[in-house]
Amino acid sequence: MAKIAMKFGGTSVADLDRIRNVAQLVKKEVERGHQVAVVVSAMAGETNKLVKFINDLDQHYDPKEYDAVVAAGEQVTSGLLAIALGSIGVPARSFLGWQMPMKTSNMHASARIEDLPPENLNACLESGTVAVVAGFQGVAEGERISTLGRGGSDTSAVAVAAAIKAERCDIYTDVDGVYTTDPRITKKAQRMEKIAFEEMLEMASLGAKVLQTRSVEIAMQHRVPVRVLSTFDPDAGGTLLCDEEDIVEKKPVTGIAYSRDEAKISLMKIPDHPGIAAAIFGPLAHAGINVDMIVQNISDDGKRTDLTFTCPRTELARAIKVLEDAAETIGYREITSDANVAKISIIGIGMRTHPGVAQTMFRTLSEKGINISVISTSEIKVSVLIAEEYVELAVRALHSAYDLDAA
Repeated sequence: MAKIAMKFGGTSVADLDRIRNVAQLVKKEVERGHQVAVVVSAMAGETNKLVKFINDLDQHYDPKEYDAVVAAGEQVTSGLLAIALGSIGVPARSFLGWQMPMKTSNMHASARIEDLPPENLNACLESGTVAVVAGFQGVAEGERISTLGRGGSDTSAVAVAAAIKAERCDIYTDVDGVYTTDPRITKKAQRMEKIAFEEMLEMASLGAKVLQTRSVEIAMQHRVPVRVLSTFDPDAGGTLLCDEEDIVEKKPVTGIAYSRDEAKISLMKIPDHPGIAAAIFGPLAHAGINVDMIVQNISDDGKRTDLTFTCPRTELARAIKVLEDAAETIGYREITSDANVAKISIIGIGMRTHPGVAQTMFRTLSEKGINISVISTSEIKVSVLIAEEYVELAVRALHSAYDLDAA
């Protein structure tokens, strides 16, 4: 009897009718002879409502109490789904994070999973009972409730699947799979039948909103096959996340991702000597500000140069403040910033064996009159920073250039 994990997002459990629909989907898997663990998000909009309550009371809240409040949404849906399953003859019980227990780090509001002993979940499954798990939450030091950050229920689901050694993890959402790019930008976007873990990890980290990045990391680490399916059209086929070896045809580019949550900072005329990068990025790291793309110009005189990097747009003001506070140590002459930028990325495991992929990107953008200000690369992706106003034009042009348009 195979074990499977199923995960349902906020839109899938948005009201009682949708929870009843989810119960029927779970029942079908039980009737197929599977032992089922289900992970649920809060009802759509509930977490935002709870966060607003917190901010209305005090914007300088204790993160531990923040977690105690926002974890309540998943507690409600896990209990409701267990009740809905019981009402149609499927034995079920709910599990909160501390009851499994899903042990996490002490970084409240963005905790990382450290351990998930499977004994309690397995005992439930082996008794013929569906385990309904409250996603997004765990337990930290001192028996305090912790949460995994927004989108954390995806991570909970894959972690549960890995812990119980599930045959697969089915992520049900409001889209019917992973597309070559955002279908809202081009109707020619195609749903992919398969995508390699590495490709999905890059797409998730570069702006694709289908799965949380950490959920893909865990799936790749534990080799858990993950299917992305639509709750509202579960027979549509979906997309399977799998090992690279399971994909026969490796296209040079399989997807185009974009992110508007970008800001560019340039430090002009910084001293060109060893240790200057550490002087810049050390304080930013200490402040918890994530830096992404970095480019340093070649010094004209061997004494001073310019350095440009990107960070999340939401962190721009804080990043500038950190750099201004460290101005004397760094020794720059001017600091400039631009929040009207966006990152466009091409992703594909086939890049490893296909030459000229980056050149096609640069030529295509040039032909559309789109200037590139920063470039970064990895083995299976190329990212460029452009003016935000050209995002949709760039995505459509690149989607066509790499023959990704649907027929």
